[in-house]
Amino acid sequence: MSGIGFVKAHACGNDFLIMDESDGKGRHAVLAKTLCARNTGIGADGIEFLDRRADGTYFLRLFNADGSEAELSGNGTRCVAAWLAASEGLKNVALGTHGGVRTCRLVERQGAQWWIESSMGVPRVMPRAIQVKGVQGVIEGAMVNVGNPHYVIFTDQEGFRSHGMSWQELGAKISVDPLFPHGTNVEFVRVLEDGEIAFRIYERGCGPTNSSGTGTCASAAAAMTLRETPRALTAIAQGGTQQVVWPDSTSEMLLMGPAEIICKGEVEFGG
Repeated sequence: MSGIGFVKAHACGNDFLIMDESDGKGRHAVLAKTLCARNTGIGADGIEFLDRRADGTYFLRLFNADGSEAELSGNGTRCVAAWLAASEGLKNVALGTHGGVRTCRLVERQGAQWWIESSMGVPRVMPRAIQVKGVQGVIEGAMVNVGNPHYVIFTDQEGFRSHGMSWQELGAKISVDPLFPHGTNVEFVRVLEDGEIAFRIYERGCGPTNSSGTGTCASAAAAMTLRETPRALTAIAQGGTQQVVWPDSTSEMLLMGPAEIICKGEVEFGG
């Protein structure tokens, strides 16, 4: 048995463990599946493995609760930036991911919350109607890439229902459909008044989540492109709100929201 250090943090209820890449040692997937388990582990949506490289740069590898590796997480990246601000005093940090470099800037601290603005790259929005096994009719939506894949659906139905299903049920079907060989995150979006959207997230490799940074960006990008909403939006998820600014379709999108350090400790792991 060997003790492994960890930090637990959340961004709008989207929670992550932060661990050193050196502790992964080729067992990233089993660590994620074991430690992220809600009842028998620490509990989290995923693990961010932080690699402090010899040249002074940082790189993140994200493993979802089911053990699969993802390109990046906007909220997970923000949690790591908050931890580096808290532990090392870093107010600006560039974090490499498999979805590209994300630069994070500390805006302010309010008690336990660290408000971070992150550059999220240039989203690509592609309207696409799809047909999914077990779902009647054509689903109108958009494929959106913000460093990882998303499929965004607009709905005005109560409870974010669509095509006669709950968003959780439909999201589960779309997320693993063969149309998406590597799986996809799925968002259900309602456009509100006064520069606001509300949405729900079915996250690839995790399931329904309280929030998602990249899901926020994908939802906002689709709303700005296809529903001509303002280029500065408040995005409301179950876990809280985030602010999105995207000046035009060729600019980097900026995402701002809170992150909070929950605890740090050591876990015994014999895997």
